[in-house]
Amino acid sequence: MATPHADGADATGRIADPPAAVVAPLFAPLTSLRGVGEGLSGLIARVAGGARVVDLLFHLPDSYLDRRERRSIRDAVPGEIATLEVEVIGIEPRATPRQPTKVRVGDGTGFAELVFFGRMPANRLAVGARVLVSGKFGEGRQMPHPDFIVPAERADQLPAVEPVWPLTAGLFAYHLRRPMAEAVSRVPDLPEWHDPALMKRERWPGFAEALRALQLPQELPSPVAGRRLAYDELLAGQVALAVLRRRVRGRPGRALVGDGRLRRAALAAFGHDMTEGQREALGEIDADLAAPRRMLRLLQGDVGAGKTLVAVLAMLTAVEAGAQAALMAPTELLARQHLRTLSRISPVPVELLTGSVTGRARARVLEGLADGSLSMVVGTHALIQEGVAFHDLAVAVIDEQHRFGVEHRLSLGAKGAATDVLVMTATPIPRTLLLTQWGEMQTSRLAGKPAGRQPIRTTLHSLSSLTDIVEALRRKLDEGARVYWVCPLVEESLLVDLANAEARFAELTQYFGPIVGLAHGRQDSAVREAALLDFAAGRSRILVATTVIEVGVDVPEATVMVVEHAERFGLAQLHQLRGRVGRGRDASFCLLLHADGLQEGARRRLALLRDTEDGFVIADEDFRLRGGGDLLGTRQSGLPGWRLAVLDRDEDLLHMAGRDAELLVQKDPTLRSERGQAIRVLMALFEQRGAVRTLRSG
Repeated sequence: MATPHADGADATGRIADPPAAVVAPLFAPLTSLRGVGEGLSGLIARVAGGARVVDLLFHLPDSYLDRRERRSIRDAVPGEIATLEVEVIGIEPRATPRQPTKVRVGDGTGFAELVFFGRMPANRLAVGARVLVSGKFGEGRQMPHPDFIVPAERADQLPAVEPVWPLTAGLFAYHLRRPMAEAVSRVPDLPEWHDPALMKRERWPGFAEALRALQLPQELPSPVAGRRLAYDELLAGQVALAVLRRRVRGRPGRALVGDGRLRRAALAAFGHDMTEGQREALGEIDADLAAPRRMLRLLQGDVGAGKTLVAVLAMLTAVEAGAQAALMAPTELLARQHLRTLSRISPVPVELLTGSVTGRARARVLEGLADGSLSMVVGTHALIQEGVAFHDLAVAVIDEQHRFGVEHRLSLGAKGAATDVLVMTATPIPRTLLLTQWGEMQTSRLAGKPAGRQPIRTTLHSLSSLTDIVEALRRKLDEGARVYWVCPLVEESLLVDLANAEARFAELTQYFGPIVGLAHGRQDSAVREAALLDFAAGRSRILVATTVIEVGVDVPEATVMVVEHAERFGLAQLHQLRGRVGRGRDASFCLLLHADGLQEGARRRLALLRDTEDGFVIADEDFRLRGGGDLLGTRQSGLPGWRLAVLDRDEDLLHMAGRDAELLVQKDPTLRSERGQAIRVLMALFEQRGAVRTLRSG
C-alpha cells in the first residue's frame, strides 16, 4: 500500500484522498442539528436527497418571498404577499368547531380580517395590540392564517426575505429555518479553490457567503451567488474527469498496426464505399490503436450511421496484428444480429458465445479463445464470465454500453493485458452528458447515413383517426410492407388510460388475422425472441410491441412504424424507434399517434421529430426539455447528478469548468499546488473521491 506524502499524493504520484476532515462537519447526520429528530430528518432527507448536513445545505430554495415592503390595508393587493402593521380591533370567536375565528384589524386606511380555522395565537392578538402580520392577502380583505405575527416593536423577528424551499407532506418551511441557520454556521473556513481573476471578473462571493445569501437571505439574492455554487459543483466533476482522462490516456498499452489485407477483403464483401463520417471515425480509432497507450473511445452514431462496419474494421486490425478481438452486446438477439453482419463481411471466422451456447459448441469456442485459434468472437455478458480466457485480447468492442453496468466494461477490458476498448452507442448523447458522464472517453461521432438508407417520412395523427390509419396499413400490407406497432403499456392499466400491447394485438389480430405478432418485456425471453424472429422472417407482417424493439432489431423489409401515444415517449426514444424502419431501399414511414387536445409543448416536441432526422439535434433538445433522464437508461428527470447547477442557466459554466479543469490538471496533474490542495477540498465536498477511484479503474 502506497504511503501518503504530506502534500496528499502517495508514493506513486497518484492523488491520495482529499482532506475530507476539513469538510467532515458537513457530513454529520441531520440529527446532530438541534431540534432535528429521526422523524424530521426523514422528511428532510426525502426532499433534500440525503440525511446529512450537506444535503440540507444544498437543498436550495425555488424562490423567495419578499416581506420587506410595508403596505397599508388600502393598498394591499389580493393574491399577493402583504406585510401590514395593524391594530387588533376585535375578535369574533368561532360559533361552531367548523367555523373560523376572525380577528378584525385596522391601520387607519381600512379594515381587514385575520382568519384562523385552527388554533389562534391569542397571546399575540389581544384587542388593542399592535402587530406586524405577513401572509397572502385574499379577496374580501381577508388574510387566512398569516405566515407571521410579531409585535410591532419586534419587527426584527419578521424575516425580510423568506426562502421558499421544496417541501413534502408533513414538512413546512418553519421546520427548516433553525436547522438551516445552524447548518450554515457549521460551514468551516474553506480555502478558495477558484482563480482570483475569475472571482473578480464574475463578482462571485466566497463559498460560505454564497450559501448564506441563498439560504439565510437578508435581501433578494443576487444571481451571482447561485452561479458561484453551480460552478463549484461543475468544477468538482470536471476535475475528476480531467484526472481520469490523464490517467486513461497515459496508461501503457501497445501499438496495433495491421497490413490492411483483412480490411480490404471486408470492404469488398461489404460492397459499398465508406461514408466520409466512417472514414473520419476509423482514422481516429486507428490513431488510438497505433499509439503506445490503451484506447478508451466512444463511437456514437445516429440510427443507421454504420457503426458496426467501423467496429469490424477496428477488430480486424487486431487480427492482422496477430491478436484477438471481441464484441459484446447487451442481448442475445443483438449479439446474433452482429454475428450475421460480421460473418457476412469478415474474412476470418467469427463465433458466438452467449448463455444459450452450451455443450460441445461452447467448449469449442472456449478452447479457440484460450489457444488463440479463434481470432474474433461476438457475445453477451457470457464473454466476461470467469471461465472465459483469451489468448491475447487486443480490441474489445462494447455495444450500447448504457445497458451494461460499468463493471461489465471493466471486466471485458481486463480479459487482455493491454486491451483497447471501443464503446458504441446508437443513442445520440447530448453535449452536456458527454461532458459530465462520458468525459473520460475520447469521442468519435458518425454523421450521415450509409448509401442506400432512405429518408423516413414522419407524420403526426390524432388517435381519433385510428380507423383511417388501420385502413391505410391494409393498403401498405397489400403492397408487401411489414409494420411495427408500438404501444406504451404491456397490459391494460386501471390507473392510466393508454393503449396497451396485448389489447392492441387482440384487436389487430381480429382485423388482419394471424399475420400479427406480439413482443414485450414481460414475455418469456424465448417467446419474445420467437416473435421477433417470425417478424424478421416474414412469417408475421405486423409486430405489436413495446420498446423492446428500440435497439438492435434489424428488419430491412419493415417500412412502417406506428407509435401510439407518442407524446408519452421521450424524443430520443421516439427517434430510436423510428430508426427501426428506413433500413432497406424502400420508402419508409413513421406515424406518431397522439391524444386529442395535445398541449402546445408536446406538439412542439413531436413537430421537432417530424421536421428532422438528426438524432444529435433531437438528443440535445430532449435533454433540454426533460433533463438527463432515461437517455442512457438511467433516470427519467433531472440533471446528471447536479444539485446546484441548472442546465438552462449554467450550461456556459459547464464548458468553462471543463476548460478550467483540463488546464489545471495539465499544469498540476497530482494537485500538489496551493490551488490543487484547495481543489481537493472541493472534490471532498462534492464527494468526487469515490468517482475518481471508479473512473480511474476505467
